Amino acid sequence: MDTFYHILNWKLKRGSHPFPGKDGGTCINEAAIVAAGFPYQPVRAVETMPACFSRPICRLAMLLNDEADDAERQFLLPFVARLACADTAKVEWEREIYISQHLRRRMSFQDRLEVLEGALAIGRQADVLVTEEVRSRLDAVQQSAKAPTSVADHLKFSKIKAWLVPTL
Repeated sequence: MDTFYHILNWKLKRGSHPFPGKDGGTCINEAAIVAAGFPYQPVRAVETMPACFSRPICRLAMLLNDEADDAERQFLLPFVARLACADTAKVEWEREIYISQHLRRRMSFQDRLEVLEGALAIGRQADVLVTEEVRSRLDAVQQSAKAPTSVADHLKFSKIKAWLVPTL
């Protein structure tokens, strides 16, 4: 996983994004969707993710992504290729229980990462993705980006976009 930092030219950012910029610029779940081979899609709720993604784990990843500062958030990059690990309803429930029992309000970011690691150890593991494959998928999305950086798709921003985009 250490090589992940050196080959991935992707910046995790807070919130959902209509489309990443040339910097990558998505949340962890949006990056995970692309890394797993799915077309890019904004993620405003984990329920909209493909079925192969663990809902409790992606919910925790989203929480960590959005509560972290810009520097801390980049420590989530090695987890991008590990979120597509959905399992049986029983295992998903065990993950949910594990997270609720171990996650506390006043925990350091590092301690929260350990909770994510512990939840990922329960049940099925994501298929091991070849680093070059992940890089290729993420690079393709970056190359198709029109903007230099991504902009988070907040409710206010969505309203502004609606005013600017003429209806047909």
